[in-house]
Amino acid sequence: MGMTMTQKILAAHAGLDEVKAGQLIEADLDLVLGNDITSPVAIQEMQKLDKKTVFDKDKIALVMDHFIPNKDIKSAENCKCCRDFASEHEITNYFDVGQMGIEHALLPEKGLVVAGDAVIGADSHTCTYGALGAFSTGVGSTDMAAGMVTGKAWFKVPSALKFELVGKPSKWVGGKDIILHIIGMIGVDGALYKSMEFVGEGIQHLSMDDRFTICNMAIEAGGKNGIFPVDEESVKYMKDHSKKEYKIYEADEDAEYDEVYIIDLSQLKPTISFPHLPENTKTIGSFDDVKVDQAVIGSCTNGRLEDMRIAAAVMKGRKVAKNVRCIVIPATQEIYLQSMGEGLLEIFIEAGAVVSTPTCGPCLGGYMGILAAGERCISTTNRNFVGRMGHVDSEVYLASPAIAAASAITGKISAPEELGL
Repeated sequence: MGMTMTQKILAAHAGLDEVKAGQLIEADLDLVLGNDITSPVAIQEMQKLDKKTVFDKDKIALVMDHFIPNKDIKSAENCKCCRDFASEHEITNYFDVGQMGIEHALLPEKGLVVAGDAVIGADSHTCTYGALGAFSTGVGSTDMAAGMVTGKAWFKVPSALKFELVGKPSKWVGGKDIILHIIGMIGVDGALYKSMEFVGEGIQHLSMDDRFTICNMAIEAGGKNGIFPVDEESVKYMKDHSKKEYKIYEADEDAEYDEVYIIDLSQLKPTISFPHLPENTKTIGSFDDVKVDQAVIGSCTNGRLEDMRIAAAVMKGRKVAKNVRCIVIPATQEIYLQSMGEGLLEIFIEAGAVVSTPTCGPCLGGYMGILAAGERCISTTNRNFVGRMGHVDSEVYLASPAIAAASAITGKISAPEELGL
């Protein structure tokens, strides 16, 4: 029986000719990732091990992004722990204030992940890098500690779901709408410990930013990882950003999938996830007015340059509604600079929004936009659990940058068409 893309990558990294779903393997790692919340725990666990040196200082990335710049003493201590560790072990890829960005936007931009890699990260949205044809998945801090020391990790080989994307999405439908549609269709546990493999001619209409967004939220369906086949678009991205050699793995024709779903992109509408689960989806026009108090455009899901451009196209020449706070967060310093150079930040500020330094910020209820009781936020982030962005009696609605920007202007959840766009 043939293997999926994910299974081929895992087999290669385990030194095996083939693997099967459910098989336990030990695989070599190309990169181990941690951030300012998860790394200190991993560092403490590492101190308990007999071997206290890292396996390869070039294959560990520590990104300070969740509470950066530090918001309080505890976050400052966490970052100092990471900073001291990076200095002691001469970690090549340590990113702090001035160089940092949101980790899952920063690592591809820096060329640290390419097709065929096997990556673990002590952050659940590490599955983002499947957009490049890599196997990447989130792990706990103890697994990160073991990975930093040994350069290896244990995996149970996942079975797979195939999502065949056909057709061309309409103007204001993008990667966020596609993945929210899929999560709404299969549920938050519909892909539990499975590989979500995206194929089909519809991929040609998806930018790399769309693909990063889709893979980023594979975990919100319970997926072990999300992955796209390597095509001209992803090869160009890797050549533009990385000097690493990449390796292309393709699924066998007789690869086994637990389910096959056909998604007609031309039929999709802008999709919003209502509180308090990503699977609680509704499309524009299918619900009554929902007023919002805040709009957040950013995060590891939708803080990339294309997202900034889309939001700016909606907000240009318009004003944020009275009593609405609009927060825009470019995901990396490079995206911030590009947005500045293109005049996008000026559009946001003139519209009445604020623009933040790169940070995860409000996504996890960190800072830069915490909600009070009874407040509602339309957000391009990836989770809307109870209390995710602040008070347990607040509400988070997940949407694309186009919807979030339009909603900031109208003061209620809206599509750009309502602004005549």
